[in-house]
Amino acid sequence: MPEPMLVSIAASLATRAVAGLYDLVRARFAADPEASAALTAAEGHPEDSPEVRALSEVLERTTSADPGFAEALGREYGSVTQTGRVVNQISGTVHGNVLQAGDIQGGVSFT
Repeated sequence: MPEPMLVSIAASLATRAVAGLYDLVRARFAADPEASAALTAAEGHPEDSPEVRALSEVLERTTSADPGFAEALGREYGSVTQTGRVVNQISGTVHGNVLQAGDIQGGVSFT
């Protein structure tokens, strides 16, 4: 079973919640059709889905085999989970307005 951080990363990748993280993994998986397929298959699925679990297992194998990638992945993931950073995840059908933002100065209006 992959470590919880890899499952969390896989869930973030499935929703493309963090562009830099997604780009890093996509670039690393580019030469590996099986890994690329797992990344694509997980897209849009929730964290507890078989697709995201399969992606987290691919991440585990890849990080075990490539310490440089493991370090870069941990660094990128750490940069987006630091206190003060905003990471939002929206799934399912949304009725109404949604705002994803970091610091807002002034008002927000949906008109």
